[in-house]
Amino acid sequence: MRFTFVEKKVKASDSLRSYCEKKIGKLDRFFRTESEAFVTFSIERGRHIAEVTIKNNGMYYRVTEQTGDMYASIDSAVASIERQIRKNKTRLAKRLRDGAFEREIVPPVVEPNEEPEEGEFEIVRTKRFSMKPMTPEEAILQMNLLDHEFFAFKDQENDDAFAVVYKRKNGGYGLIESD
Repeated sequence: MRFTFVEKKVKASDSLRSYCEKKIGKLDRFFRTESEAFVTFSIERGRHIAEVTIKNNGMYYRVTEQTGDMYASIDSAVASIERQIRKNKTRLAKRLRDGAFEREIVPPVVEPNEEPEEGEFEIVRTKRFSMKPMTPEEAILQMNLLDHEFFAFKDQENDDAFAVVYKRKNGGYGLIESD
């Protein structure tokens, strides 16, 4: 597992980094291919916050935990991600096709933004990424793992047409499909 550490308003010691690598590295047993872990340490109002994101073959697992101690935040984050992985691997195995976790995907490419002209709408961020074919259920699962409000994908059940799933305000999910 490859690690990337980000520090916000805090300097992480070498012992904290090695502790984090040891704890999060144990999650590598769930994956067949090399995975990446992005760990962000921060302190806000006396709360130690650890945000852990694990990427493996296009699937993302993200959790943010905050406690009074950074080591406890890491322990809590690892436990939460392990629960996510166990719960969703079982769900994918039961409801979706085989090999959902082993599929390769091209990583997203972020394009730099340019200065806007006067009187135009300002686009502050542009992302380019390749959408992988999946079922709406798999897209909802990925959206929930990322804790996003919507998720764009190619609908495998509709000849790889562009589609978006989203969380509805009154509960449940919505699906937008292209023709």
